[in-house]
Amino acid sequence: MAEKKREQAPQQTVQMRPGGRGPGGPGRGPAMREKPKDGKKTLKRLLSYIGSSKYLLIGLLAVMLVTTVLTLAAPALQATAIDAITILPEDWSNLAVHINKSLLVKTLIAIAAVYLLSSLSMLLQGILAAKLTKSTVMKLRGDLFARIEHLPLRYIDTHKHGDIMSRMTNDVENISNTVSSSIASLFSGALTLIGTISIMLWYSPIMTLVAMVTVPFTLLFGTKVGGKMRKLFSKQQAILGRLNGHVEEMVTGHKTVTAYGRDKRAIEEFTELSEEMKKTSIRAQVFGGTMGPVMNFLGNTGFLLIAAVGGYLALEGSISVGVIQAFLIYARQFTRPINELANQYAQIQTAMAGAERVFAIMDEPSEPNFGKLYPESIRGEIELKDVVFSYVPGKQVLKGLDLSVSPGQKIAIVGATGAGKTTIVNLLTRFYDIDSGEILLDGMELRDIERDTLRKNIAIVLQDTVLFSDTIAYNIRYGRLDATDEEVRAAAKMANADSFISRLPNGYDTELSESGSNLSGGQRQLISIARAVLADPKILILDEATSSVDTRTEMHIQNAMVALMKNRTSLIIAHRLSTIRDADKIVVIEDGVVAEAGSHDELLAKEGAYYRLYQKQYAGIAT
Repeated sequence: MAEKKREQAPQQTVQMRPGGRGPGGPGRGPAMREKPKDGKKTLKRLLSYIGSSKYLLIGLLAVMLVTTVLTLAAPALQATAIDAITILPEDWSNLAVHINKSLLVKTLIAIAAVYLLSSLSMLLQGILAAKLTKSTVMKLRGDLFARIEHLPLRYIDTHKHGDIMSRMTNDVENISNTVSSSIASLFSGALTLIGTISIMLWYSPIMTLVAMVTVPFTLLFGTKVGGKMRKLFSKQQAILGRLNGHVEEMVTGHKTVTAYGRDKRAIEEFTELSEEMKKTSIRAQVFGGTMGPVMNFLGNTGFLLIAAVGGYLALEGSISVGVIQAFLIYARQFTRPINELANQYAQIQTAMAGAERVFAIMDEPSEPNFGKLYPESIRGEIELKDVVFSYVPGKQVLKGLDLSVSPGQKIAIVGATGAGKTTIVNLLTRFYDIDSGEILLDGMELRDIERDTLRKNIAIVLQDTVLFSDTIAYNIRYGRLDATDEEVRAAAKMANADSFISRLPNGYDTELSESGSNLSGGQRQLISIARAVLADPKILILDEATSSVDTRTEMHIQNAMVALMKNRTSLIIAHRLSTIRDADKIVVIEDGVVAEAGSHDELLAKEGAYYRLYQKQYAGIAT
């Protein structure tokens, strides 16, 4: 509702979004702030989503267990094969090779079988991991979208739309990529660590101790660098949200930006954000990039120690050559999960930061709905008693407003910019709740009426029409989804829209582009009116419904609105006073209260607030 921008601009310290219903908006909402992060809580919640597909998870764990067992069996079989053909001689001048052919053949067959089964199990593991990932992300994205749909309008009005969209797209996609690439690595890594260290201890406790030398250094480095990386990746995701919000605002307001010659300024702002994003991303990636090389260095150091100590023990006759070879492989298997985690740490941190941002929206409270009354019918009697309301605490927009509307009455609400006209609409539809006072509908407290029941009895026609990228028929049927084609056409005829719709190549099946941009402003408004006709509301609200069209189109819309308002309680908010002369009562709002009320002629005769507004429009008095 465009009026909100005008009402709040003098009072709010937060900038308004064009066409918004409150402070903030896609381009100028409160900036993202760094908040204390709870990694354990975030991980626990993310794991709960993964665990929601329990059969896929159980199947994946079972396959990974088989894969791990096969992976652990291969080095032991290789050691047996080597020992079947290798003997450490006492006299190096007389080297002899002894082969246990029977054992060697059996072992080679077993190794081939293990490799074949391991390949098949890894293929199945990849399929199950992909299904689990997509199932998890679909549920996460579905819950996030459902939460966004149930957020209070105050939240939507005070947060950048681009940032909200970034959480739905970029952040969820980062989670998807991480779950897809890391879930198998993490689970199989844990199983591999347990199995490997068990076999290593069984082979040689001394060699196992040698293999563990580098582990403390690995953990210490990961802990120190990890904390820094987490902050950087959280900041990176927040800046990305701001960047998306800026782009979304510039694309939406492209005409305004171009018309006022603010192209360079828009580019400068984008460049500033991009530069901040680049610096933060470089720092994050540098820290993330150090993990892999350092972990590889520590792993290679451990490999060297194992080879040296193992060689010495072999010369002493404590272990065989085959065991040394197996131990080198097991040592690699032991460090591999740690190294993989290190290499994926940057991506995991990005996903965790994204998950925190996603869960932050999910933790927002839903729009309150305490109403327990489900009236079967609404007559349309409205009464506001001493209503006080403020968008920002301490800055009242309505200051004890009183207003009575009889059933079927046509009321026009006028007033200067910022007087509080559209705020009344926001309160009647319960987009916002009052601070104090009472709003009664047919004698019932508005907050006692179940929210959806209330809104089904109210239809709004806005200055800025909202149409969806679908057919014209669908956009009209949006007022009542179970309406038949005949009812849709009848509503269009009543709204004076049938004539131009019928002339379109595909008629009611014409596909609309985004926001209905392939139609004129007047045509979009007529479709919006047809939607309201189909909804058949008891209360009709027209908020500047004709202020953005030419006079000729306004006449067509006015005729459509006359038919629409018949036998309905109607509230008309208008700046063009010519459109409200035949209203049953005109209410003038000044400084958050009703200054005066009456018919057009009565108010002109008083020469009060309405008279002054009228003179400013038509008598040429300077404003």
